[in-house]
Amino acid sequence: MMLLTSGGCKKDELSKKDEEIVSPTSGSRTELTLDSIFLYAKQIYLWNDALPSYQDFAPRRKYALINPEMNAFRKEVFDLSQLKLNSETGIPYEALGFNNNPKYSYLQLGIYNIGTKKAGIVSGNVVLSKNIIRSADKTISYIAIGSFPSLRSSKVELDQAFDELAVANPKYLILDLRSNGGGYVETAEYLANLIVPSKLSGKVMYTEQFNTTLQAGNAKILRHQPYLDELGKPVLYKGRAATLEDVDYSEKGNTYQFAKQGKLESIEEIYVIVSGQTASASELLISCLKPYFNVKLVGERTYGKPVGFFGVNIDQYTVYLSSFLIKNAQGWSNYFNGMDPNIPVELPVNPTLSDTEEPCLKAAISAINGAVNFSSRAKLAGISNQKFIQQLSTVRGDFTAGMIEERLKLKNVK
Repeated sequence: MMLLTSGGCKKDELSKKDEEIVSPTSGSRTELTLDSIFLYAKQIYLWNDALPSYQDFAPRRKYALINPEMNAFRKEVFDLSQLKLNSETGIPYEALGFNNNPKYSYLQLGIYNIGTKKAGIVSGNVVLSKNIIRSADKTISYIAIGSFPSLRSSKVELDQAFDELAVANPKYLILDLRSNGGGYVETAEYLANLIVPSKLSGKVMYTEQFNTTLQAGNAKILRHQPYLDELGKPVLYKGRAATLEDVDYSEKGNTYQFAKQGKLESIEEIYVIVSGQTASASELLISCLKPYFNVKLVGERTYGKPVGFFGVNIDQYTVYLSSFLIKNAQGWSNYFNGMDPNIPVELPVNPTLSDTEEPCLKAAISAINGAVNFSSRAKLAGISNQKFIQQLSTVRGDFTAGMIEERLKLKNVK
């Protein structure tokens, strides 16, 4: 399966005869970059149906005089992201506002390349802690996952941890994702395959749904973004170098099934410790397990990010525009405002992971033993909106909760 990266795009290339000329083909470097950000958004942004014409949006007039230029580009991305309103809330899907950042989309200095550190992905140990807990007559496995870096850098660690948990044949799993802001979709998917039993192999895990422009193959601008292999080398496709325009963006081509990994076969109930920092690929993991397990959330409301992206390079910048919606096997994706806990618990500032007296773990164990009543959405209490906002502020800063997809597949290539 191929990985991809994206290459720079010169503005004058955007006016080829089979592409609509919607903006000037000359101008300053800043003006051309402003134009390109808009033109890419118009074709690949998940909610591109809400974007106006180039003439109406007028990126040069709005942003060209803003200094430094990074502020101009980020302001443009923010404004583009605020145009699509969530019909249930009446506010933008990407509304958040910390440091004038959208909730999901972002732009960073530097070119997106294989093997480099990606924004929003925490380095370090994947498995923060693990334990087998005996409580009453229950055998409970506990594991804390700190992040989802690339699978090639985390597979060995995950395999070893789950092989050790499998020895105890536990019925219950407590999955601690309280500090996990997401990362690579492939790694979250692999973790799901370590958790599920073999009987789920072949069942739908989730689907990535791109906008109608991408699904119809009409995102012509992506011909300026090369499609590369794991080593960053060009891939031949129909006698030429492949580009991101050649990718299969259909729902069928982006539906993923379970494929059991590892030795663990005994899990029947899953309790997930969550917080405002639990985001993106972590929420994807929760979502794809829900149709098949009794999944309960313990802690505080999650971040709320059922969308992902792939990077496109514009001059010396990489822009990550929300590009696909994640749907689980039941078609569920509506957690833009986060997932509420079934067992609300105020998280301690510096928890001792694996400690059975730690409030969240203690609550999960009590629930497994039948000593905790589950709250309905209407009865959630004790988690103030102000605390949730503070959590999100901590998550934001210069950090963007990530769900980066590197496994886009070329059309008619398995």
